[in-house]
Amino acid sequence: MAGKSILKENGVNYLIPFLLITCCFALWGFANDITNPMVKAFSKIFRMSVTQGALTQVAFYGGYFAMALPAAMFIRRFSYKSGILVGLGLYATGAILFLGARQTGSYYPFLAAYFILTCGLSFLETSANPYILSMGSPETATRRLNLAQSFNPIGSLLGMFVAMNFIQARINPMDSAGRATLSDAEFEAMKQADLAVLIKPYVIIGAVIVAMFLLILLVRMPKVKEENSRSLIPALKYLFGIKRYREGVVAQFFYVGVQIMCWTFIIQYGTRIFMGQGMSEIDAEVLSQRYNIVAMVIFCVSRFVCTWLMKYFRPSRMLAAFATAGALLTLAVIFIDGIVGLYCLVGVSACMSLMFPTIYGITLDGLGDDAKFGAAGLIMAILGGSVLPPLQAMIIDRGTVLGMPAVHVSFVLPLVCFAVILVYAIRRTSESKEALSE
Repeated sequence: MAGKSILKENGVNYLIPFLLITCCFALWGFANDITNPMVKAFSKIFRMSVTQGALTQVAFYGGYFAMALPAAMFIRRFSYKSGILVGLGLYATGAILFLGARQTGSYYPFLAAYFILTCGLSFLETSANPYILSMGSPETATRRLNLAQSFNPIGSLLGMFVAMNFIQARINPMDSAGRATLSDAEFEAMKQADLAVLIKPYVIIGAVIVAMFLLILLVRMPKVKEENSRSLIPALKYLFGIKRYREGVVAQFFYVGVQIMCWTFIIQYGTRIFMGQGMSEIDAEVLSQRYNIVAMVIFCVSRFVCTWLMKYFRPSRMLAAFATAGALLTLAVIFIDGIVGLYCLVGVSACMSLMFPTIYGITLDGLGDDAKFGAAGLIMAILGGSVLPPLQAMIIDRGTVLGMPAVHVSFVLPLVCFAVILVYAIRRTSESKEALSE
């Protein structure tokens, strides 16, 4: 398998379609990681608690959940390319709606814009992931998806960079306590100025998405051969009758949860440390976002390394090893105070790097055309990014728990997530051994 091409099969070269669809991975990475710091930004702009700010994540990842099955049904009826075009259209619409949300001056229209945007991302991910799996030999499918997913953190890095330099660094530096003392008129003027800063990157990315839509519309893309014609209910019954698939959906739920928690609340974790050193709140937030960018660079590099390592090591074994390392680092995040704990939180990203595409590839392996509905279940599992971060935010809002900083204790939730992923990886490794011995 080590020497087999991952983009050719039976004389067909999938390079151009692969490159175009891989660009979509970067585009939704941008959306994901420009949004994570917005929990803190919206909390400050609208004078809300961390828990209220985390509704951004509820709306964002709720859109993934709500649209995954409709997306799968649409793709089954039409094609992967059609699903990608609908996804790009909704993505652009949601981004451009930020203009209208700003005019209302209210928080909830932003949540609606995020929801529409992520309905588009749900279409994109439900279409693009299995489409990439189909572009070549089944033997190299997980490697191929890991390679495509390696470009997702490149988009994420750009999203983080834009959030840090064009939003966080440009909104009014007055901290949350200072904003609480403003009169209604002063607060409203500051809010409108900050929202004008916040929406610009979203409107620009909306224009970029429109251009990408036109490009994919005009390029001829490969069609995937239909292997059966199972409808929705029979397909779901079949899929959830497969233990590997059921457990894969659960593992993906907890993986997305741990990813979003670690990348969202690194801001709160770092801000507490740096403010304790005498730094202002705004400077502490910007510095914490720099650590978040370092974490994403590590994540990106690690994913390319993992793609290469999969030529030599079984994906399920690698998943188990990385889940174990992630759990150990998370324990350090909980119990080690100061900058060392922050370093460990940054290091967690290296452990998460291979998890989403590897769980995805293992879970959909051998499902054929049922992978379209199977992909929907895995995208619905992204709901973990909506459910778990608010729970962590509720812990953080307590300030202190058991005599420890609540932000430290809150990382018990990511620890549980890594434990679930480890169990899934061990069970898949055992199945592989049994299959080899038969």
